[in-house]
Amino acid sequence: MDIIIQIIMVAVTTVTGYFIVREIFSSNFIGLFGAIGGLGLGYVIIKCEEKLKEIELKRIVGSLIGIIVGLIMANLFISRLLLAIVKDIPITLPIYILIYFVVGYLGFRIGEKKSRSMDLSKIPILEKMQESEGMKIIDTSTIIDGRIADICETGFMEGTFVIPQFVLYEVQHIADQQDPVKRTRGRRGLDVLHRLQKQNFVRVKIVDYDFPKLKDVDSKLIALAKKLNSKIITNDFNLNKVAELQGIEVLNINQLATALKPSILPGEVMNIKILKEGKEYGQGIGYLDDGTMVVVDEAKKMLGKNVDVVVTSVLQTTSGRMIFAKIKELAEKEFVLIDEYRLGDQAR
Repeated sequence: MDIIIQIIMVAVTTVTGYFIVREIFSSNFIGLFGAIGGLGLGYVIIKCEEKLKEIELKRIVGSLIGIIVGLIMANLFISRLLLAIVKDIPITLPIYILIYFVVGYLGFRIGEKKSRSMDLSKIPILEKMQESEGMKIIDTSTIIDGRIADICETGFMEGTFVIPQFVLYEVQHIADQQDPVKRTRGRRGLDVLHRLQKQNFVRVKIVDYDFPKLKDVDSKLIALAKKLNSKIITNDFNLNKVAELQGIEVLNINQLATALKPSILPGEVMNIKILKEGKEYGQGIGYLDDGTMVVVDEAKKMLGKNVDVVVTSVLQTTSGRMIFAKIKELAEKEFVLIDEYRLGDQAR
């Protein structure tokens, strides 16, 4: 839909540019230059539109108010003060342009700065526009996961959270399951929704949109995101990829968690408790405080004990991060043997 509107707009600027220039110069050939200019104007308008979408509504409103007030002040200054004081000096067009530009610019800058403290929620029409600007649809996996409530409590995320009725029904259905694990997850999801409703930084809005022709919830979420022109918050890998392919912006909780994990480089020493055996012979498995799995070679015999290990490599996967390590004493012995081999090689 947006592309069609943009094409129509470019067509209008191109055609009108042609006719305007042709009327001025009475030449069909020169009118072609007007069409080219209109085409360029349409392109500039589309680029300006893309930039304006990234600006907060309250900053746009504040800047416009500042410009309007500035131009009114400039008009009063010229008509009431300047013309009354300076009677002998003619006020020419360049002076008008200078005064209007300077005062309008000051109004724009002051309005833009002051807009950061504006509260548009007191104006009903602007409140709805502001809500639609920051809409984020939450899927079932994010609600059940629960971390979204902790993120919101820190103030790092704001705007309007949209909870579709079909997602709410799915969470409720999980909470009613006979399986105790699923029932616990579903009830935790309902508790998370209650926590979100009490947040100061976000608004929770439950909507009754439905798409009867679509069977699965993921397809409905994508259709709703297109309808509302909003983002999707999820930790579902498949939904993430499908939504991105269709041009929908996705906020992935798992990606955020991975980005916040401290960087670990090969050669670093850490203390790990070996909790279980690994898949390969002799391996032991431990975990960092953030849940990252650490695979330690030849650590099976150290089950239940804390050991110092040396990181050998870090593997980043779509589901998280894995660290491979060796027991510190064994790694140091290997380094000694390698150094002795190199010295012997140099002596030969």
